[in-house]
Amino acid sequence: MSETVVTDLRPLAAVLVSAIAVVFIVASYRYPNVREGWSVLAALAKFAIVASMLPGVMNGTVYKWSFAEATGLDFVAGVDFALRADPLGMLFALLASFLWIFTSFYAAGYMRGLDEHAQTRFFAAFAASLSTAVGIAFASNLVTIFIFYELLSLVTYPLVAHNEDSEARIAGRKYLTYTFFGGGVFLLAGTVLVYWLTSSASGTDTATLEFQAGGIELLTEAAAADPAIAQAAFYLLIAGFGVKAAVMPLHSWLADAMVAPTPVSGLLHAVAVVKSGAFGVARVYLDVFGLEFPTAYPLSVPVVGDVPLNIPVAILAAFTLTAASIIALRKDHLKRRLAYSTTAQLSYIVLGLSMLHPIGVLGALLHIPAHAFGKLTLFFCAGAIHVETHTDYVSEMAGIGKRMPLTMSAFTLGAASMAGIPLLAGFVSKFYLLIGAASGAEVAVYGLEATWLWIFAASLIVSGVLNIAYLWPVVYTAFFESEDRHDAKPVFEFPAGGERKSYGVLEGEADHDIASDGGSDDSTRKDRYAVNENPSDADVPFGPGSGAGSTAAGENPVAADHDDTDQDDHTDEHHDSEANEHHETDDEEHHDDHHHGGAPLGGWERRSPLTFAESTWLMLMPITVIVTGAVTLGIVPDYAVFLELADTIVAGVTGEGVL
Repeated sequence: MSETVVTDLRPLAAVLVSAIAVVFIVASYRYPNVREGWSVLAALAKFAIVASMLPGVMNGTVYKWSFAEATGLDFVAGVDFALRADPLGMLFALLASFLWIFTSFYAAGYMRGLDEHAQTRFFAAFAASLSTAVGIAFASNLVTIFIFYELLSLVTYPLVAHNEDSEARIAGRKYLTYTFFGGGVFLLAGTVLVYWLTSSASGTDTATLEFQAGGIELLTEAAAADPAIAQAAFYLLIAGFGVKAAVMPLHSWLADAMVAPTPVSGLLHAVAVVKSGAFGVARVYLDVFGLEFPTAYPLSVPVVGDVPLNIPVAILAAFTLTAASIIALRKDHLKRRLAYSTTAQLSYIVLGLSMLHPIGVLGALLHIPAHAFGKLTLFFCAGAIHVETHTDYVSEMAGIGKRMPLTMSAFTLGAASMAGIPLLAGFVSKFYLLIGAASGAEVAVYGLEATWLWIFAASLIVSGVLNIAYLWPVVYTAFFESEDRHDAKPVFEFPAGGERKSYGVLEGEADHDIASDGGSDDSTRKDRYAVNENPSDADVPFGPGSGAGSTAAGENPVAADHDDTDQDDHTDEHHDSEANEHHETDDEEHHDDHHHGGAPLGGWERRSPLTFAESTWLMLMPITVIVTGAVTLGIVPDYAVFLELADTIVAGVTGEGVL
């Protein structure tokens, strides 16, 4: 399909609409309804602008706005600051703008439910982060994407450090160190090398950093003359984007960022930040170097021989998706378990791209929305559980399915999608990834490459089994165990994971280990968790088990929480006294919500799913819509625009689509 470039303001408008909304959000700080209304309106406007370009993009039209054309001035050293809506950019922008609509509603319900502080700053930074994410999607060249990539790290820092306590500040600094300084340095260095290579190939001082489907032509010519520099540029760009894609060993910032409020976790893990890294890797493979470059200019390794450039990247991705899944098995804290799940799932995308086979690339591109719908569902459910019951640990969730039936049902579907169960989005993308690995092995140029591709296919299968192993215990604990007798998780801990006996109580009778607030007594909990003998959550930087949140033996944990609150008005979300005070105003409806995690005395109250009484509509509506998207993408993928978009991208790069 031939490409027609049309000058249009809509790519710029899609970026600016939420940036302009930041001003109105800040100006409306005294009126919460108005403030959050601006956030929702900006989300709707952004999605409408992006969606309006979809028909044209599907028909081969590329909409472009150029700073040089608009002003007659060069942006920097002959490189233009330009935005263009092409199929790959549309995939990311459409996904981010659509999910932001429902994340805006969810964030309002979450922040109000916990009566969080600094809500105006939160919503302003939230809007700014989506503006930069769409900027990354529509960036026309390496310089433009670098600018938005770095801005995304800056504007999301206030979200990561939102709690303003020591854990949040440490997590925020680590986040900036990895994503802004680390990732930015790699990305800038790779961009400079590409600039130098293309200017040398052109024979003039004019260089090109403009994305081209199938790879930059001048860069391909330059690689023939200086392959070592081209190889270095390839790996630097992959490393720069790989930081935000959380490829090991550049992943540890992601789990620590879980100190942020849950809507931020959803933003980080499903919509903007990590997807920008995966998207950037796709740009490098598809629009900077092309799929033929890694095999055309292999590394010469002593003893081993020629190794295609994609193989080391794929090995790291395969190791990451396996290792992160194993680590997730050992995490009792739900958000940290989901964080390592995200680390694993992102490497599915990197691995699929690194296979270089059209079917594998299609699976990788489709996994971007498939993972987004599934993982955002899981984080939304985790946040709703926290707001309504202040429960964050899997070992405290026995029987919670009867208290939150709709939420846990949605969690079950989201978990099944992540595990690749048929009729859900994750199955479709992983199916293409597996077929791509097998097909790539049959046509591999190098024998070593074929062997590794079969190993990658095996790692996908193993990781799928591990997905079930670390997500099923959450579902089983919620629906099939009772408060008074259960085998707490995580599983595969030695000695067997979780508590030695139930922290819960028999009907009408308090156990001697139960604190008066309905949660487990921290002084006894220390000895009752097998994870303390073989720690899996010893490195949790926040909440119960952290240095700041733990209490000495014999000390009243409730009193300790109040002491911490007196010292710092903005405590961690696990001990949020303001949230407790908020729920006490509606004690009749949420009588079990102001304890500190786990079932209250007497067990969970049974709530009917037909009454929608388990949470507010601001939280239940987004959960329902997002999980419906995961089901839709799995049942009717042929009618889902993301599959067609992914095939259009593959066709633009290889000359022929898969479908």
